[in-house]
Amino acid sequence: MKVVLASKNPHKLVEISQITERFGFDLVLQSELGVDLDVEETGTTFEENSLIKARAVMEATGLPALADDSGIAVDALNGEPGIYSARYGFDDTLDDRGRLELLLKNTRHVPDGQRQAQFVCVISFITPQGQVIQARGEIHGELTRSPRGENGFGYDPIFYYPPMGKTTAEMTPQEKHQVSHRGVALRVFYEKLKEAGYADE
Repeated sequence: MKVVLASKNPHKLVEISQITERFGFDLVLQSELGVDLDVEETGTTFEENSLIKARAVMEATGLPALADDSGIAVDALNGEPGIYSARYGFDDTLDDRGRLELLLKNTRHVPDGQRQAQFVCVISFITPQGQVIQARGEIHGELTRSPRGENGFGYDPIFYYPPMGKTTAEMTPQEKHQVSHRGVALRVFYEKLKEAGYADE
């Protein structure tokens, strides 16, 4: 089944494709189909924004669409940046590294032992027939004080996962798939796909 990923992020395509291969999905970026949408994320939750993106791309392409909305939520910042993780600081000049450094700056006074954070991911799948499937995944860890690791993207270099003793940017892709918020969400999603008859056992 050809499924459009509602994203322009090639890193996200690679990471998701490595997990969805067994679904029987032929996953393509929206840009590969000539679709250049900047969907306004007007929702107040990961669930709402994920579905908004998936529905917009499905309507633009006429194909089933998959979207994820994900981010990092820091306890000491009352859950920020949360759904605004990709726009943190609301400064168009900031790239991934700039947003990461801004988060470190805004948490520099948070003491060790109180730097808990969660990565959250919500997957939404919608078909032209109106079928909607959603799944949520979370991973709990804490913020480091400086970036560590060269793998992953986004906030991975400053998210420390205690059970593995490393940041998600220090994990191999295989390790990350096993524990990441996106990996957890996709496994839940796969079970829901099977229940709906879209994936083989």
